[in-house]
Amino acid sequence: MTIHHDKMAYGKLSSLTDEFSEERLEAMARTLNGAPAEQGEAEAAKMQTAEREYDKMIRGELYNPADEELTAMRRRVRRLFGEYNRTEEDETKRRRELLDKMFASHGEFYFCEPPVRFDYGINTHVGEDFFSNFNLVILDCAPVRIGKQCFIGPNVTLATPVHPLLACDRNMRRASNGEKFDYEYARPITIEDNVWLASNVVVCGGVTIGHDTVIGAGSVVTRDIPAGVFAAGNPCRVIRPLTAKDKMKLPKE
Repeated sequence: MTIHHDKMAYGKLSSLTDEFSEERLEAMARTLNGAPAEQGEAEAAKMQTAEREYDKMIRGELYNPADEELTAMRRRVRRLFGEYNRTEEDETKRRRELLDKMFASHGEFYFCEPPVRFDYGINTHVGEDFFSNFNLVILDCAPVRIGKQCFIGPNVTLATPVHPLLACDRNMRRASNGEKFDYEYARPITIEDNVWLASNVVVCGGVTIGHDTVIGAGSVVTRDIPAGVFAAGNPCRVIRPLTAKDKMKLPKE
């Protein structure tokens, strides 16, 4: 059997993880039992559009980022971080209010040096005593969960979106209304407690970084990193465990 990489057909494929409701099964049955093809396709299309693209995005399935609801969500957070990035140093209260509106959840203390940028913000959770330096970018198409006492250096990117590898799946296509869009999917990022990401680190979707780990400057993290290690490089790899020998003598200790 020959498999043809038909990009238009790819765009019509439903996710294999979709739930098969009674209505959808009935529509499929009518098509199989000789009902007009147009009727079955129309009902299937109606049910497909009834499901939120946001839900597909969060589940890690292919979704359309040009969806009206998703576009409105991105515009909302862009207005918020645009205002945040224009605040002055003495506007501490306003900065906290804006971050509170952007983050899905956070601890009592949280601070980000402007500028910051998010895809949605509402999919990002940060723990107590969260600090990020300048130019934090979080593309949170999938959930991003950051634990307690996490330090983020300047120019760090947390990127959950993934584009299909094959051009026939990845390329832009035209919707029925004439607008262009593409299909994407996303993988979550988890950063456990007491992690330090140094300057210019990139963390890719699907990665978990274990607690008490340090990621060296300039690293590109493409796979899980265990707890309690120093890891660095492109791709990021474990250099050595962190031990009691790394303990520094703090003032008044």
